Amino acid sequence: MCGIVGYVGIKKAAPILIDGLLKLEYRGYDSAGISTIEDNSLSLIKDKGRVKNILNIQGFNSLSGTTGIAHTRWATHGKPSRENSHPHFDNSSTFSVVHNGIIENYNELRDFLIGNGYLFISQTDTEIIPNLIHYYYSGIANNDFLQSVKLACNDLHGSFAIEVICKDFPDNIIVAKKDSPLVIGKGIDENYIASDIPAVLKYTKNFYFLNDNEFALLTKNSISFFDNELHEISKDIKIIDWDENSADKNGYEDYMLKEIYEQPDSIRKTINSRLLDNGNFDFSDLNFSKNYLNAISKIYIIACGTAMHAGLSVKNTIEKLCKISTEVDIASEFRYRSPLINKNTLCIFVSQSGETADTLAALKLCKENEAKTIAITNVQGSSITREADYCILTYAGPEIAVASTKAYTAQVTLLCMLAIYFAEVLGICDKNALSSLKQDIISLPTKLETTLNNCNLIKDFALKVYNEHDLFFLGRGIDYSIALEGSLKLKEISYIHSEAYAAGELKHGPIALIENDTTVITILTDKNLVKKSISNTQEVITRGAKTLIITNQNLPNYNFDTVVEIPEINEFISPVLAIVPLQLLAYYISKEKGLDVDKPRNLAKSVTVE
Repeated sequence: MCGIVGYVGIKKAAPILIDGLLKLEYRGYDSAGISTIEDNSLSLIKDKGRVKNILNIQGFNSLSGTTGIAHTRWATHGKPSRENSHPHFDNSSTFSVVHNGIIENYNELRDFLIGNGYLFISQTDTEIIPNLIHYYYSGIANNDFLQSVKLACNDLHGSFAIEVICKDFPDNIIVAKKDSPLVIGKGIDENYIASDIPAVLKYTKNFYFLNDNEFALLTKNSISFFDNELHEISKDIKIIDWDENSADKNGYEDYMLKEIYEQPDSIRKTINSRLLDNGNFDFSDLNFSKNYLNAISKIYIIACGTAMHAGLSVKNTIEKLCKISTEVDIASEFRYRSPLINKNTLCIFVSQSGETADTLAALKLCKENEAKTIAITNVQGSSITREADYCILTYAGPEIAVASTKAYTAQVTLLCMLAIYFAEVLGICDKNALSSLKQDIISLPTKLETTLNNCNLIKDFALKVYNEHDLFFLGRGIDYSIALEGSLKLKEISYIHSEAYAAGELKHGPIALIENDTTVITILTDKNLVKKSISNTQEVITRGAKTLIITNQNLPNYNFDTVVEIPEINEFISPVLAIVPLQLLAYYISKEKGLDVDKPRNLAKSVTVE
């Protein structure tokens, strides 16, 4: 949930560590700190609050060490405070540790260490780690740095990504991971560590990725990798060709606004990654034959939050084009309902970061039950890409704002392209209909640009409703999935309570909440359901609601307050266009309320704990 940065090289570590932490602010945090090795002793500068606060703490400007680790904390154990901030020392100030994740057995380990004379000054689960390392270092590991870290990690239950420095080894950093993200960047006479690529993208594009229960020992000139038995292993380097500037604001006031306006380009890149010269979409790397697809009894799309809404947007598409029963599941619930999975089940996992803990856990369950697994993610080399049988990348580039925008539209586009490919392999769908749908997908970037240029009414509407406490979103069919995502965006960054309802369910209870001046937003893009959705919207108008309509249909002159028109397109991919005005609505409401759009309270970009 929080951020990790590390550096070992020939330059001063502190400025590089701070720069990396600033790049990771989007992940969400409540405190920050750094630790460097200074003249064979450990420095420690940390406090609650923002990264920039560290710059004003006494002693920061005198740091000259070339080895260091840094952290932004999102509180799990213990309230935000200086004592609970990372890094943490052991009692002897020999080791300094930062940690992402949750140690589930920390109470037992804490009691064990207290029984062996160790004292604790924080309420965190992390503080046990440096002390446990010291326990082994001063005992059976006999001052072996790597062996001590390995023995300590073997005792940890739960999830962790850790960096460790030791005053006795001033040129070394050791890292380890289990169920929490960590990347290692390779430079010249220097090496880097981060929980996410953008933190060090300005310094290198060459990355290594650790698997669970692996270790790495870094010096300025080398990176050595080890398995859980400390046998040395080799790793292939991955080149991440993201543009460094894509992780900057590039003149936009906020990352979220920049990323909303980047959607035509991210969609274009995602389409082109699978588009052949003859206009077909190519997923032949999946090696899915017609016989295999015919044998599939069910497709599960499993994800969390916005990625789950992307799955909901294409459920109908897959079922109608491929005639395969498709379910969309919340990853955090999936494992606990005894899902029916076997070798005839195809499971698709969607995650922007590729590190979502609940999604990864569900993926492992599906593999245990012999299902084929596909990962759809935005980050090459992420955990989900290494765990799944197959990986399909979106090309949205770095997404920094916590509230996902361009990743969502890229996911919807890619899933729809995959559905078309499956339908063509199966040969059960009208070829002309598929050809028309493909042309509509190819036209998406241009139509997205048109949509972005036609959203002036959204800003005016935001000024009318930003002080309200409750808003409602309505839709039917695919439009309901758009309503869900629009409602989530509003909640995430404006802190306004909102609910999305399938419009036909309105009269079965929720209409009791509608009163004079209640704001209701209706999405009307599914031509087969427009008349019914209009009737449902009329029901709220007669009860005093004011309305915003997002539509690509030619509507008669109904008594709607505000109508935002988007380009006409096949309803299967209308979510890509229809969500844009709702993304902007959430953005403008949040700005009018004076809130931090990119870093909403209590939220983190990558949810790496269950």
